[in-house]
Amino acid sequence: MTGAQLETRAIAVSTGGGRMLADQLLDSLQLIADGIVAVAGFGVAAIRIRRGEELELIVDTELPEEVGSRIPLALMLEELAVAETWGALRFVPHELSGGKELGWVVPDYPVADAPDAWHPMDMLVAPLYDAEGELRGTLAIDSPHDGRRPGLEARRVLERFAELASRAVLTALERESLAEQVAMAETVKSIVRSTSAQLSLEGLLQASERTLLEGFDAQQLWIKTVDEEQGVAEYLPEALRLALPPEIVDFAQRAAHYCWHQQTVMIVGTHEPVPTKMSQDHHDHVVRLLVQMGMQSLVFVPLGAGPECMGSLVLVRGPQARAWTDIECAALLDIGHDLGRAALNARTFEREHALVTELKALDEYKSQLISTVSHELKSPLTTVQGHLEMLTTGEIVVSDDARGSLTAIGRASQRMSRVIEDLLFLRQLDPARPLSPSAVDLAELVAEAMAMSSTAIVAKGLRVTFEAPEVPVLALGEPDELDKIVHNLMTNAVKYTPEHRAIDIALTDQGGTVALTVRDEGLGISEEDQAGLFTEFFRSTNPLAVAQPGTGLGLTIVRRIVDRHGGSISLDSALGEGSTFVVTLPSAA
Repeated sequence: MTGAQLETRAIAVSTGGGRMLADQLLDSLQLIADGIVAVAGFGVAAIRIRRGEELELIVDTELPEEVGSRIPLALMLEELAVAETWGALRFVPHELSGGKELGWVVPDYPVADAPDAWHPMDMLVAPLYDAEGELRGTLAIDSPHDGRRPGLEARRVLERFAELASRAVLTALERESLAEQVAMAETVKSIVRSTSAQLSLEGLLQASERTLLEGFDAQQLWIKTVDEEQGVAEYLPEALRLALPPEIVDFAQRAAHYCWHQQTVMIVGTHEPVPTKMSQDHHDHVVRLLVQMGMQSLVFVPLGAGPECMGSLVLVRGPQARAWTDIECAALLDIGHDLGRAALNARTFEREHALVTELKALDEYKSQLISTVSHELKSPLTTVQGHLEMLTTGEIVVSDDARGSLTAIGRASQRMSRVIEDLLFLRQLDPARPLSPSAVDLAELVAEAMAMSSTAIVAKGLRVTFEAPEVPVLALGEPDELDKIVHNLMTNAVKYTPEHRAIDIALTDQGGTVALTVRDEGLGISEEDQAGLFTEFFRSTNPLAVAQPGTGLGLTIVRRIVDRHGGSISLDSALGEGSTFVVTLPSAA
């Protein structure tokens, strides 16, 4: 760490904040700094711009300090006061530098044994001035590769870079200043409209308070909203809160409704006439309050949305301030509409947020209840099934009547097992749980599902066809979950298709996606039932469908899995004519 590095690590360095320069200008400044390193024979170049009474680092090369750090301007001016003038450059030899007395941190740096050797406390900087001679930034150069102070030729090169840096910095600052002026010229209306509707009203005012005050040349602001459900909400400076008597607060609430109905604002001030609907006593009280606060006038703006008045906004101006103009009053009335809508949106958001929180808690409770009940049922059910197996396959002699009862108990226990398994599987399909996808051959899953349903297919005399390309149709997903999709669709098709009818299954590769189509000549689904088909525990209103055993969870599971994989599912069905399910999934190809 040497001269310019010492220039950047003064005491009282601060970071953060600061306005942002355009990327293109920053790139230009970085190119200048890089050029000094590459062409002029120095290892370090740093550019700072003035921010009030500080200099902020915006560009550096090989500097052990974060961009955005700042040093006091006064320290740099003290160094420049004793500097030697080298054209556009200023050189402070270590013999004249304030050194540690100014707060520089001086490292242990070896000095060459030569008359013009570079010393750790040497400082070489190009001050960057504007047309009025005001210091706007600095270009600091350090670490000469040859270890010596620069000669005349090296100085000429550095001066050319300093001239480029000066132009770039001044251009950057001019653009910053223009951008700030344009931003301040924007009306508060645009700020309110562009502010997120999810902010609370207090957050909205805090985010735009400065622009509200500066845009209307005001010194204080006060906002108050009234909600029949949530009561009164205020954004009010503490000093003003303590000064406002209750009768003025009550009047403000009544006046807000009047102004909103009349679509006007109300001005009160030391040189203003008494407004309509305001008594002389109230007016005199407000004026005395303004004088006590060192203020001169205020404008009272109603807030509302549609026919509803939701509160008021008050802006207060100090002495010697200009009078409120008609244009300002019209703009403020418009802002009252915007803030009213913001207040309404904030209320709606807070209510919806509370409702969502409640629904999430209910959903978590439901999931926990399902998990607990399922596990509690699983243990005794396992015991029941174990004893059934001993009774039906063991040496115990069972009468024919009892054997029929055992068969019925077995079917019921198997059905209950399927319900429990589906419940537990459904609980695992949490959208927040990340996928562990792999390439899955859908043709293999279809073949396995057909094999598992083969007994029912043969028993009902169904005609089942399966069409697929010669090459594997690979879906990207979790194998167990995709298997569940194919199995549930196949099982439903077999279950709800009458004897001696057809089921057609097809796989297609559509490029970025793959599609599984299951078409049956079954009972079909009415339009009324289709609306709730994918909801939990849904059972059809068709008596023929209700007669078939089922949990009402199969298609719910299918939809959850499809959604988790970023796919889609569609249904085309008519009562008595069959159904066609089409599932699309991301392709693994």
